[in-house]
Amino acid sequence: MEKRTMTLNLTDQEMTLLEELCEKKGLSKTALLRQALRLYQMVDARIDRGDKLLFENDTTKDKAELMVL
Repeated sequence: MEKRTMTLNLTDQEMTLLEELCEKKGLSKTALLRQALRLYQMVDARIDRGDKLLFENDTTKDKAELMVL
């Protein structure tokens, strides 16, 4: 598969968040962004077919639906 290069402009806050997530997950910026794209693609496909995205707290059993535009 051919790879292509892109430039991504982030705010200082966005770059800090990216770096913190990379550190936490032990991933490079490229690997983390690829993983984020795959996750977004999966969520988008599920929403397109009418599914809902919910978060549930195992302890309290609270549920929250995530609204994605």
